[in-house]
Amino acid sequence: MSGLSVTQASEIVDAALSHARELGLRPLTVTVLDPGGHPKVVKRADGAGILRPQIAHAKAWGSLGTGQGGAVGARHATRDPAFFAALASISEGRIASSKGGVLIRDEHGELLGAVGVSGDRPDNDEAVAVFGVEKAGLVADAG
Repeated sequence: MSGLSVTQASEIVDAALSHARELGLRPLTVTVLDPGGHPKVVKRADGAGILRPQIAHAKAWGSLGTGQGGAVGARHATRDPAFFAALASISEGRIASSKGGVLIRDEHGELLGAVGVSGDRPDNDEAVAVFGVEKAGLVADAG
């Protein structure tokens, strides 16, 4: 595979938002980034909070930056908050270590990008991110 297409990124976002509606979750924002941290697709559900796009981006960007799904980052942040405060400073505030940031891989393990979801509880954000990635036929690495 040569990379994540905008069609695949759109499929991930649309599947995640649809699944969130089916589950009755709060309005979400979903963003998909390429491996360099640049947005491919961002959608904000009607009624989603105004900071949700930035939070979703920070979750995805943090996963890319650390090379781990947000669940790993969240566990590490709990054990070593000073280190993750330093990461926030080093990244100029662009990183969020929280569930809802999921790496996107192909069937061979190649990193294609990351998805970030924000708007509900972190476990729910992560669940819809994983659903979207898998619905697109790719591998979700949540950590």
